[in-house]
Amino acid sequence: MRLRSIAISLFAAVVATGVALAPASADPVAAAGKYVALGDSYASGTGAGDYGDSGGCKRSANAYAQLWANANAPSAFAFVACSGAVTSDVLAEQVGALTADTELVTISIGGNDAGFADVMTDCNLGSDDSCVARNQEAQVFARNELPARLDSVYTEISGRAPNARVVVLGYPHIYQLDGDCNVGLSETKRAAINGSSDVLAEVIAGRAGAYGFTFVDGRSAFAGHEICSSGDWWLNSVTFPIDESYHPNAAGHSGGYYAALSAVA
Repeated sequence: MRLRSIAISLFAAVVATGVALAPASADPVAAAGKYVALGDSYASGTGAGDYGDSGGCKRSANAYAQLWANANAPSAFAFVACSGAVTSDVLAEQVGALTADTELVTISIGGNDAGFADVMTDCNLGSDDSCVARNQEAQVFARNELPARLDSVYTEISGRAPNARVVVLGYPHIYQLDGDCNVGLSETKRAAINGSSDVLAEVIAGRAGAYGFTFVDGRSAFAGHEICSSGDWWLNSVTFPIDESYHPNAAGHSGGYYAALSAVA
């Protein structure tokens, strides 16, 4: 009886002090698996500042890839996107970061192949007619030449990281048409540039879908925040250094790309 009384007293003391008698809770959710971020300046974060020691690649601490890694603590993170990259650069210098245990891959690529940087230069320095003509050239290239280049990259990603979720992030419209800008490029030029963004989105989405990859449409991710919009601009206009012009700023990476990426990955 005395042992029973002691046991009852101990039980009462445990209850009174709030010590849990239930089994220990399950282990916390494991961190995300290996993540590899590939691509060009839109992927590296050029225009978003805080580039650390990444040199000419301009990998920003504010880039969508880095923001996702900060929030999800992947088991390994390879941030190899680089400003100025074209598809051949991804194949030669970036896909080596992919391994069979990679669980997530993100990539933004194709704009430089189509000559989008030259398009913006020509439209800033030339006439309406020359801007429209240069955009038409870029669009023809995007429709006819870019698909095969994207296929080469996507095939390599699939082969090196067969179990990975692959998210392809497209390019936004640069301008809101009939917006709040009273100076700068003409409406004709702005419409031509946005038309090239539309063609890039069509082509990139189509090839990404053919490989079973997830496509994030940059046009919808940045909607209402283009240059000349009434909201906060998530893209730089002409700026210095000049290579950061027409690229997403820190707000664009966080509010646009990172938010859209987080919704699917």
